[in-house]
Amino acid sequence: MRKVLSSILSVCLVLGLLAPMASAEEQQAKLAEKASSAIVIERDTGEVIFDKNSHEKLPPASMTKIMTMLLIMEAIDKESLAYDDMVRTSEYAASMGGSQIFLEPGEEMSVEDMLKAIAVASANDASVAMAEHIAGTEEEFVVMMNEKAKELGLENTNFINTNGLPADNHYTTAYDLAMISKELLKYDDITKFTGIYEDYLRADSEEDKFWLVNTNKLVKFYPGVDGLKTGYTREAMYCLTATAEKNDMRVITVIMGAPSPKERNAQITSMLDYAFSQYQAHKLYDRDFVLADVDVSKGDKDHIPVVTSESVSILTKKGVKIDDVTERLEIDANLRAPVKKGDVIGTLFIEKEGEILSETPLVAGDDVLEASWWKLFKRTLAKFGAA
Repeated sequence: MRKVLSSILSVCLVLGLLAPMASAEEQQAKLAEKASSAIVIERDTGEVIFDKNSHEKLPPASMTKIMTMLLIMEAIDKESLAYDDMVRTSEYAASMGGSQIFLEPGEEMSVEDMLKAIAVASANDASVAMAEHIAGTEEEFVVMMNEKAKELGLENTNFINTNGLPADNHYTTAYDLAMISKELLKYDDITKFTGIYEDYLRADSEEDKFWLVNTNKLVKFYPGVDGLKTGYTREAMYCLTATAEKNDMRVITVIMGAPSPKERNAQITSMLDYAFSQYQAHKLYDRDFVLADVDVSKGDKDHIPVVTSESVSILTKKGVKIDDVTERLEIDANLRAPVKKGDVIGTLFIEKEGEILSETPLVAGDDVLEASWWKLFKRTLAKFGAA
């Protein structure tokens, strides 16, 4: 009976009546067929799962705002900016075309609502207003954007504006966008904005109430998608940087130069399906996990916590175990005040059989100020007393 069934299946396959199951390689070969470039990475490790022309310089359109949002979230994290701060709209910011929330010159809106407008509605006017609030001018903010790109080691990115409106010499790559997104997703709060499908601004005003609908429709239609940013201009075509989380694994996908919104979304969906079906992430630590305490000399505190700068995972193919993985900490043993919260003071190495799988910067969990001479004097006396 088994031989008969086997023969029937063989005949069906030859005749094309049954399609053989596609291998992982065959699945991958069909990804992003109708796009200029694309990439898929796992967020924690940054490992590339799929790549197509990912280092080709292309116009990013509104995906530029991923960097704009990153600098906003950094300012909030450093407490130089707060969600309830009010941001005033300049004449220049109000004059932006394209996607906008129609800010009026002189209108004030909270950082929270401005960020929501950028993340959900891709508002060009809100992007410029936030840039001016943080840096004084859009031009100065763009300098910050390009400096951040260099800090991240991105060599194929150059920004001219904060919102992605067409401009000469304004370009990036799918790979660089994935790395900027990786950095942005360190801040858990961001997906509370990018994951919104619809909401309102100026909700208390019947006359000026503004309905926001996410330009990234996958937020509603693909389970686990909670960001990040769409883009379109005639030059850039249809673009999307999307992220989704499933089973403790967060994937970042970027597609540039798709011919239509339908193709853009279909190709992103295929890339997400491929990543989640073929790979798994083994979560080790969340961001800000305390791994050790380290002594600090000449500070107003004797020691500070050493914490992870981002979440730490290991990426493997489905079903692969990580029992033989080891960890190694290298921490600066000669820390001297002042130390700022977030300063890199060590490295976490994840290794397997002597091979380094990942390196994660470890940072100071608190500020340490220089101790006053009186405090240092009392410490010295205390030491003599103890002796």
